[in-house]
Amino acid sequence: MAGWVFSDNLHSWVPPDNGTLMAVAYSDDISVPRSDLERMEEPRKMSYPWFAVQVRSRYENLVTAHLSGMGYESFLPLYMCRRRWSDRFKEIESPLFPGYVFCRLNPLDRLPILMTPGVFVIVGIGKTPEPIDETEIAAIQAAVKSGLPSQPWPFVQIGQRVRIEHGPLYGLEGVLLDFRGRHRLVLSVTLLQRSIAVQVEDTWVRQIPQQVRLYTGPINTTVVNL
Repeated sequence: MAGWVFSDNLHSWVPPDNGTLMAVAYSDDISVPRSDLERMEEPRKMSYPWFAVQVRSRYENLVTAHLSGMGYESFLPLYMCRRRWSDRFKEIESPLFPGYVFCRLNPLDRLPILMTPGVFVIVGIGKTPEPIDETEIAAIQAAVKSGLPSQPWPFVQIGQRVRIEHGPLYGLEGVLLDFRGRHRLVLSVTLLQRSIAVQVEDTWVRQIPQQVRLYTGPINTTVVNL
């Protein structure tokens, strides 16, 4: 790189001034990317929200490795599933949310992530990334850490809500379902409209009473003449 100089303004190597005019343009809706060193030296007290990064099919592990290498906190929840090969069944790790990787990031400095091979988009509303509820990510992390059997599940919002009072998922809340004679706790990521189901024991759960909404409108009275 002989004959090149480092520009503090552009944070890159540029040719020496030889009378040639040069212009550098950046995208209007994405800030100028910083170096990996600058990103990793950010104060640890700054904890950015979790976002869902949509990636190409079967690129989940590759993208997660790239993001971790750049200093991002990433999360790829996996589960063990059986796949049939030509002559046998084999247990392999697969994503609980196929096509997505979770990452803590500064939404104003997202260009490095969007330039990562295999990344499509950061999930949001329109062009604006939308953070994921911290409690939803914490629940998924607890489920993965527990080692209990889990699997992807259709998105569920309606059902009997329960709280786990015993076992490795103590304190979590979700929807309880019965499937093939076993109890499953359904945990959801609302933004993605996707869920996972974790196998639990029936003695671990306690039903959460549904709140009764009191009617506060006008009361109609009817006078009956006898």
